[in-house]
Amino acid sequence: MNTVARLKNKGKNFEILVDLDKALDFKKQGGSISEVLLSDNIVSDIKKGLKVAEEDLKEIFGTTETNEVAEKIIKQGEIQLPTEYRNKERGMKFKQVVDFLTKNAVDPKTSSPYTPSRIEQALSEAGVNLENKPIEQQIKSITEKLQEIIPIKIETKKLSIKIPAQHTGKAYSIVKEYKEKEEWLDNGDLQILVNIPAGMQMDFYDKLNSLTHGSSVVEEIKND
Repeated sequence: MNTVARLKNKGKNFEILVDLDKALDFKKQGGSISEVLLSDNIVSDIKKGLKVAEEDLKEIFGTTETNEVAEKIIKQGEIQLPTEYRNKERGMKFKQVVDFLTKNAVDPKTSSPYTPSRIEQALSEAGVNLENKPIEQQIKSITEKLQEIIPIKIETKKLSIKIPAQHTGKAYSIVKEYKEKEEWLDNGDLQILVNIPAGMQMDFYDKLNSLTHGSSVVEEIKND
C-alpha cells in the first residue's frame, strides 16, 4: 500500500511517496531506505507534485541527497495512515482486547467468565476508544469504562520478584507496568511486588526469564 511520509519544518512542507508497511518498519527499526521509497522526488505537496527547491533541502536537512532527506522525513515526521489501514488496525486491537478480557476477566459476583460476544457488546455500549499502545497499558481504563455497563474485574496473580542488579535495566521495562511496590537493595538488586493478569502469567515468566537469563527469583503471593 502506498502512502505519504511528511515533515514540516520552519513553515515548510516536505513529502515523499513511500511503501506504507516498509516505512512503518523503517521508522521503528531502520533498514534499507531504498526499499521504502517509491519516488526520487521530495515535494512540498504530493498531489500537486510541487518539487522542493534544493536550497530549502540544504537549509533544513543539510543535504540534497534524496535518501538522506527521505530518511529524516520518515524518522522525524509522520507517515500518513490510510483509512483502510486505520480500520484494520482498530479491528485487530479490538479483537486483542476481547481475547484478553475473555481470558482474564470475570463477573465478581459469580466468578464466571464472560463470553466474547458479551465483551464485544459491552465495549460497544461503553463507547470504549482504544489507544495505539499495548493492551496491558490501557486495560485499567478499559475495565473502568466497562464497569459502567457490566460488573467486571481482572483476575490477577500477585508475585514477589527479586531481580539481580546486572539485569534490572532491561527487566524493569517488563515489570514496571504491573508494580505495586518496589525496593532497591543496597547491592543494586531490585525487589518488586507485581500484580499481573492471571492469563498473562506464563508469557510474563517467559519474558522475564529471557531478559534475566533465568536468574530472577519469583514467589507467588497467595491471596488471603
